[in-house]
Amino acid sequence: MADPKGFLTHGRELPARRPVDVRIQDWKEVYAGFPPAKLNQQAARCMDCGIPFCHNGCPLGNLIPEWNDLVYREDFQEAIERLHATNNFPEFTGRLCPAPCEAACVLGINSDPVAIKRVEVEIIDRAFAEGWVRPQPPAVKTGKRVAVVGSGPAGLAAAQQLTRAGHDVVVFERADAVGGLLRYGIPEFKMEKRHIDRRLEQMRAEGTEFRTSVNVGVDVTAAQLRAEYDAVVLAGGATQWRDLPVEGRSLKGVYQAMEYLPPANRAVSDAPESGAGANSPVINARGKHVVVIGGGDTGADCIGTAIRQGAASVTQLEIMPKPPGARPGSQPWPTFPTLFKMESAHEELADGGGDRVYAVSTLGFAGDADGNVRALRLVEVEGPQSGFKPIPGTEREIPAELVTLSMGFVGPEKGALLEDLGVDYDKRGNVARDASYMTNVPGVFSAGDIGRGQSLIVWAIAEGRAAASRVDAFLTGETALPYPILPTARALV
Repeated sequence: MADPKGFLTHGRELPARRPVDVRIQDWKEVYAGFPPAKLNQQAARCMDCGIPFCHNGCPLGNLIPEWNDLVYREDFQEAIERLHATNNFPEFTGRLCPAPCEAACVLGINSDPVAIKRVEVEIIDRAFAEGWVRPQPPAVKTGKRVAVVGSGPAGLAAAQQLTRAGHDVVVFERADAVGGLLRYGIPEFKMEKRHIDRRLEQMRAEGTEFRTSVNVGVDVTAAQLRAEYDAVVLAGGATQWRDLPVEGRSLKGVYQAMEYLPPANRAVSDAPESGAGANSPVINARGKHVVVIGGGDTGADCIGTAIRQGAASVTQLEIMPKPPGARPGSQPWPTFPTLFKMESAHEELADGGGDRVYAVSTLGFAGDADGNVRALRLVEVEGPQSGFKPIPGTEREIPAELVTLSMGFVGPEKGALLEDLGVDYDKRGNVARDASYMTNVPGVFSAGDIGRGQSLIVWAIAEGRAAASRVDAFLTGETALPYPILPTARALV
């Protein structure tokens, strides 16, 4: 362990967010720097707890106590080795993961948990700055070819593992740049895209090939994939969004979050100027009353984006009641609780006079003479036990000139690729696979949300790593790649 009394001596501390009035003027990440002395204190809070439940809370099985101890001892070079042993992309998870590891921290039973995510970010950022993140090309090539369809966290993790195992890996991406939702779904203020680009430099140097602006199933057919590659990994995510079939849904100004966010993100990034999605017009919230339907992370992304675009007002609606501020008895440690969160975008919302409205359901939209949305009709509801029953007399109308539907995803898109491959689906509509991540089609595997359903970034990376080990075994008869999925962790998230 690090400091035997660290958890008694130091409280939990995170880096400060830049002032709201400053950060909403740009698209840079919201957090200021974190002094080394404070980082040392946070690593020192990791206890000698006997059974580190953080391992169980993390689908990747990150060796958290080990690298906390190494950070406390200022051995960052060994710390990044221990971190990379289980996680290909800690720069992503450290910024974007909701941290089920922290929810499972033993210290969190009666105190604030260890700031695991912050330590993780500082390790990988230090490693890149010092030049310790180097390409790891394979010593021996197998001559086997693998196609990975989708370049989100699951596809990238699978590709890197398989490349390092000696296979020739080609990653197909239908957008014009690699990264999936990491690239265009996540705003810059949550993760600057330079973090993706520097990791891609490493992967290209290792031998992974990336082909962008390729719609697999159309530009490259399923038959071509099967003929040209020895194995296929489907990692296209769960990109079929949940819609809201109410009156006025077709009015101009009502968009899905993933119609709104990608063009907005592209406009402030160094994205290529041609290719799939390049001509999508930016939906600008400037001067408009914006309503965000959905209280999750995607909704928060829409809030922060609209505020930076100069919205006149922003209101967030959520059908669920307001979550508690502390862990309820129905969600005991070490499960991952549903708690009230004040993300950076919510802080910006409150600072600008915006509102987060809970326990309401959208009845419909009203438009003007030109077919533009002008208002949203809502009603308060009881629930969820009552099935979100409307409360009579609570109907009201609020201004709405731009609406984003941020209500999650219902599974993978059932396009030409999946249909032509002939893969089966499970009862939830995801691509069905067995314990080896192989679908009913021999040699075709699935990893991440396309098979699991909408989930966390750590699950995507873990499944990409796990699927890679099964693909390697399928191609060569054996594998040295780790199989990281922890069955007990499924019950925690």
